[in-house]
Amino acid sequence: MPRFHFHDSMNLLSKLSFRRAWNAAKVLSSFYISRWKQTPVQWGYPVSVSFEPTTSCNLRCPECPSGLRSFSRPTGMLKKDFFRQTIDDIHKELLYLIFYFQGEPYLNPDFLEMVKYAAGKKIYTATSTNAHYLTDANAKKTIESGLDRLIISIDGTTQEVYQQYRKGGRLDKVIEGAKHIVKWKKELNSKKPFVIFQFLVVKPNEHQIQEVKQLAKEVGVDDVWFKTAQVYDYENDPNHLIPSLNKYSRYKKSTDGGYSIKNKLNNHCWKLWHANVITWDGLVVPCCFDKDAMHRLGNLNMQSFKEIWHNDNYKQFRRELMNSRKNIDICANCSEGTKVWSD
Repeated sequence: MPRFHFHDSMNLLSKLSFRRAWNAAKVLSSFYISRWKQTPVQWGYPVSVSFEPTTSCNLRCPECPSGLRSFSRPTGMLKKDFFRQTIDDIHKELLYLIFYFQGEPYLNPDFLEMVKYAAGKKIYTATSTNAHYLTDANAKKTIESGLDRLIISIDGTTQEVYQQYRKGGRLDKVIEGAKHIVKWKKELNSKKPFVIFQFLVVKPNEHQIQEVKQLAKEVGVDDVWFKTAQVYDYENDPNHLIPSLNKYSRYKKSTDGGYSIKNKLNNHCWKLWHANVITWDGLVVPCCFDKDAMHRLGNLNMQSFKEIWHNDNYKQFRRELMNSRKNIDICANCSEGTKVWSD
């Protein structure tokens, strides 16, 4: 799992007001009471929320709905006024805000302005990017926005390997963008954002794990994370993405040569108690595995966030999860608990 980093952890703890700490305690205790009673009990409000800046993306990665342009839901951009209104409603309990779901955040022209607004509410902010838009000017604005964590996807150390998954991407742009961030952190004397190279381990790049660690040192980023890849048709793996390194695979090989999920699906999920996802157009969905927003638990254009969090749809979804999680489609490919490592 990701290592403990002093400055990043202290930065997160600095956002923890009494109200947020009390809310987190209520959420955690209700989760364990639910497991004990085997029926959902929900106290408090989310500790963490993911906001989708946009569904648009410049790349065409083979296992990504944004890359494949395969969404059944509308595509678009998060509007800053709608974002501010929602943050105003939940910021007193909210500790951690992720500016990412689908798409490339930097394609939203108001993205960094929204980060700055959340940072002004003393919320820990994080995002994930393919780094193609981290120009020198955008890198400076990123530091000035107060962003706390920046995850840069870098899935290869050579262009030939990188482009096998990041189709349409240029590795030199990724490295250049990361260097711009590192430069402006120094120039502005800022410890933020905590910069991570995230390496999605797939069959074509698994031989470059040691090389990306060396590249991270040369560029000056703070850490390297290794992420397991979600493969939709994992039983057949048509794109030949499942790595041979067992540690970095969500799947195990069956005796018939196919693959099956490693994880045992227990009838509980911490995410449904402490976090959720909001799409660019205001739909509230359970987690990041509901990429097409099929499980719509509420609509922020019709109800407030706090009304949705305790509504009948949420209660029913948590009840179904605790009774028979394996029958919920988005849970079938879940990597909860074995997703990211920092070696």
